[in-house]
Amino acid sequence: MTPREYHHPNPDDISLPRVLAALSDPTRLEMICRLADGQEHDSLELADDLPRSTLTYHTRMLREAGVTWTRSEGRACLIRLRRKDLDELFPGVLAALIANAASKAAQE
Repeated sequence: MTPREYHHPNPDDISLPRVLAALSDPTRLEMICRLADGQEHDSLELADDLPRSTLTYHTRMLREAGVTWTRSEGRACLIRLRRKDLDELFPGVLAALIANAASKAAQE
């Protein structure tokens, strides 16, 4: 079985409006909070109780915006944040979004 290949934008092609649009969805923002530990996670760990088609849509939106790296390993789809690229391009933005989301989650 050939591993699935994923398209990732080059850092020069990542734009702040596209990143913010991808992170404006609560489901995708929750996924990013789960990825904030810096580890790779199987896509199935990133959202609770979502149909696979919906999960695939959200992970694709994050990948195509340049927010995440995705790779396949066997049947798993492993995802991690592109923290270094995002921090270099938009210093503090990712940390602020994650901190804000975590603060709101703690209040609920």
